[in-house]
Amino acid sequence: MKGDYQDLVDEISALLATPATLENRDFGLIAFGAHDSDDDSAMDPVRTRSILTRKSTPAVRAWFEGFGITRATGPVRIPAAPEAGVYRDRICLPVRHHGVALGYVWLLDADPGPSAAQLAAAMEVADRIGFLLADEERAGADLSRELRAVLAADRGWQYDMAVAELGTGLGPDATGLHALVCVTPWAAGDAPSVRSLPGASALCTVALPVAGRATRGTGSAQGRERPEGERDDPAGGDEGAVTRSDAVAALVRLRAADNLAPALAVASRLAGAAGEATAGDAGPSGTGRPPVGVGMSTALRGLGGLDGAWREAAASARAARADAGLGPVARWADLGPYRLLTALPAGAARDPVVRQLLTTPHAELARTAEVFLDCAGQAGRTAAALGIHRQTLYYRLSRVEQLTGLDLDDGEHRLLLHMALKSARL
Repeated sequence: MKGDYQDLVDEISALLATPATLENRDFGLIAFGAHDSDDDSAMDPVRTRSILTRKSTPAVRAWFEGFGITRATGPVRIPAAPEAGVYRDRICLPVRHHGVALGYVWLLDADPGPSAAQLAAAMEVADRIGFLLADEERAGADLSRELRAVLAADRGWQYDMAVAELGTGLGPDATGLHALVCVTPWAAGDAPSVRSLPGASALCTVALPVAGRATRGTGSAQGRERPEGERDDPAGGDEGAVTRSDAVAALVRLRAADNLAPALAVASRLAGAAGEATAGDAGPSGTGRPPVGVGMSTALRGLGGLDGAWREAAASARAARADAGLGPVARWADLGPYRLLTALPAGAARDPVVRQLLTTPHAELARTAEVFLDCAGQAGRTAAALGIHRQTLYYRLSRVEQLTGLDLDDGEHRLLLHMALKSARL
């Protein structure tokens, strides 16, 4: 996006002395003006729903479109219609570019309402919004290819060229702050349009390795597209194979490094779409873990470090599927031991000491050992977390030692068991 929609919406709100709301042509929320009035009626149900759910109901949309807003070139006054859920009169400022409707600015109408001069000034701002929306649409239409090329390339001249092409498409925004979001698995087809995800600069589908050992560098394996005819290894036990899971990557603009709200909003929308496509899936191997993993990188300025940011986002998504406690959106900074474990080649951390412990008959023992180690070896905390008696805990821990051959009084043995249990989740 070449500009800041929020600033333009705030400008309209100031011109007309009433909070404005900007939606795209599909009635998806893009930005809204602050409501600082003592008049609670300014927050009517339609505006509240648009802000909270980022969309309008079909009935509201049908009522508004019935007044010709898709063809209008100037302000349109729309009366209330309680039967459609519209309880206040409205003014619609159509946002157009070269005759094409790209969105709408909404205002609550009043008596006498804004003057013709005020509305004319507001329409000039709406025209500037139209230019930005058109510019974003042109850039976003082609940037999935450029983003995918960056994520797939090894460091070197090919990576540098891919970054340069993506930067050309983004224009001045290329030097700004961004975060990468990864959602996996992605069974919803092609990545959605950036127009449906305010704040997103580019989206693309990629393939992530989830089992076996990669034959190329970590960065290229995570970003490589699935070759024609490649199939997943259903067993996941062939150390020479690379099993893949489709994912979607989103490059999201940020205003500040410590404000990740835009990336969280994009991640939430993508997770919802991915969840609908995988509805009914209980998670990996029926474990009850989240069927969709959502991860987010730390903020970065410029595009040169996108390969590292993608490794962070992809690792965070893997960890989110392994440990529901990291979700709903796992951040790289919060991964703890998974920051190290996800950096290892897939399958490399499968230590034989836990092989028997991880079999189905001993699942409760494995859980007990992991909670015990998560609680820093404190028996009282562990027993309380598991809801069992201390003597039961001690008996289970002795069985863990028998099955693994480890001494849980030895710090290095504890570390090995803890990492082996965490890596098994991946």
